[in-house]
Amino acid sequence: MRALLDVLMLALQLYVWLLIASAIMSWLIAFNVVNTRNEVVRTIWNFLYQITEPVLRPIRNLLPNLGGIDISPIILLLIIFFIQRVIQIYLYPAVF
Repeated sequence: MRALLDVLMLALQLYVWLLIASAIMSWLIAFNVVNTRNEVVRTIWNFLYQITEPVLRPIRNLLPNLGGIDISPIILLLIIFFIQRVIQIYLYPAVF
């Protein structure tokens, strides 16, 4: 059971980094720092978009329209941090 919790924590931490990379990439594209016509940039962007968008879309649907500000990654990060804390505080001690 401990190994399963460790794998889950690792997957959550990896998803946090992918979410941060996706947010940074979207900023770079929005401010024309990187060009999506470049094949490498397009491939990275498509990968990050396909990984993060299925989780972010339901959160965006629940949030009110804030204009050009998208706070759904922040809310998802808070949810992931909450899940990690629940695992650390309540599930890890129960395994031993």
